[in-house]
Amino acid sequence: MDRKILIVEDDTSFSITLKTFLERQGFKTETASSAQKASEKIRSGSYDVVLTDFRLPDQNGIELLKIIKENRKETLVILMTAYGDIRMAVKAIKHGAYEYIAKPVNPEELLDHINTGLKKHSPNENDEKQPASKSITEYPVLAEYLEATSNESKLMHEHISLVAPTEMSVIIQGESGTGKEFIARKIHEMSRRNKNPFIAVDCGALSKDLAGSEFFGHLKGSFTGAIQDKTGQFEVANHGTIFLDEIGNLSYDIQIKLLRAIQERQIRKIGSNKDIAVDVRIIVATNEDLQKEVKNGNFREDLYHRLNEFTIHVHPLRERKSDIQPFVNHFLKKANAELGRDVKVIPDNLMEVLVNYSWPGNIREVKNVIRRAVLLSKGNELDKSALPREIIFSAVKDQSKSDHNDSENYLKVQTGITEKEIIIETLQKVKYNKSKAAKLLNIDRRTLYNKLKLYGISLD
Repeated sequence: MDRKILIVEDDTSFSITLKTFLERQGFKTETASSAQKASEKIRSGSYDVVLTDFRLPDQNGIELLKIIKENRKETLVILMTAYGDIRMAVKAIKHGAYEYIAKPVNPEELLDHINTGLKKHSPNENDEKQPASKSITEYPVLAEYLEATSNESKLMHEHISLVAPTEMSVIIQGESGTGKEFIARKIHEMSRRNKNPFIAVDCGALSKDLAGSEFFGHLKGSFTGAIQDKTGQFEVANHGTIFLDEIGNLSYDIQIKLLRAIQERQIRKIGSNKDIAVDVRIIVATNEDLQKEVKNGNFREDLYHRLNEFTIHVHPLRERKSDIQPFVNHFLKKANAELGRDVKVIPDNLMEVLVNYSWPGNIREVKNVIRRAVLLSKGNELDKSALPREIIFSAVKDQSKSDHNDSENYLKVQTGITEKEIIIETLQKVKYNKSKAAKLLNIDRRTLYNKLKLYGISLD
């Protein structure tokens, strides 16, 4: 069956380029130049993938994402973002986006994301149309690269070792992409329950209507669409561990049912009058402050205290920089193996840039950046031009701040990319508006004019 893709992009030439490329790969495609037009198509039709620019004339990507998920929850959404939108793209992941890719878009990288996403999200013939739960076999174990080199990581692993052998419930708190599921799995592997199931459920993907069925199961005919009996994830995880990712997204009603299941160690399938005893250890994860959510009335205080027998705080990568290089090296090896490449060397100056970057997407972003860079590099050395521009520009800005008394050094940064290339790239981004370009480069207009003259850059 041909897969159908909706391309939402206001740049007509780029949209046509994507459409042509994807149709050559066997996809059926349609286009929309605004969020409103895309919304109309989504409400009236069905798409396997929506590929959308983050910045649209009438709305941003997150607003469109919400509309897509309200109407077609199963649709795979991939955002295309400029370097300045990466933080918002990370936020979009939390709201249900499958992935984001940085512009300029590499067609082969895009195709790889689409094919991988469709493979992961394709339901089996006998499955009901409900969000698929994560299982232990669907997630790569991160133990290979989460080396405890920083003080923060060493403390985190110490806490894991202490709490794992107990039966305590655990809250894992940290930003998106910091490896919270790795910690949950590690706790399970080091516990007495490690011979039994580890079941992961993404609470952010569960609607209010489906959450009860996903957690506790249902009987055939108990509601519209219940065409067969379903075993809930608590029952599947019996004698093992259940991991509830993004617990803060659960509705208040489901929180009440979850509290009952934890307190009484019993569940009841929807449509049944029979209780089923379950013995599971609860580990939850959140990127929100649950105490604040309790105060705001969004999360039940009694449930919070039931879950909060032990808390592990996961620091973002920007606060544990000594962990970044091991992650980079690990993903370099993985990308070489997956893509059939042989990139063995990352020059010291580029590694310095990677270590000093803030990584708003944390481990997930490291993986994406390195994978893309390996794909685009032609030799056995990581190519400087294969790094996303937001990383290079970040390094430029950091350097310009430290050299603010010397206007000639504003744009100098040891990344192997020249001032001339950076200036031309910036001018193109702002459609040759010199004031905007100077602001983005963190220099004054006079310095920019001097640079244009020095490098012979014409604006005609």
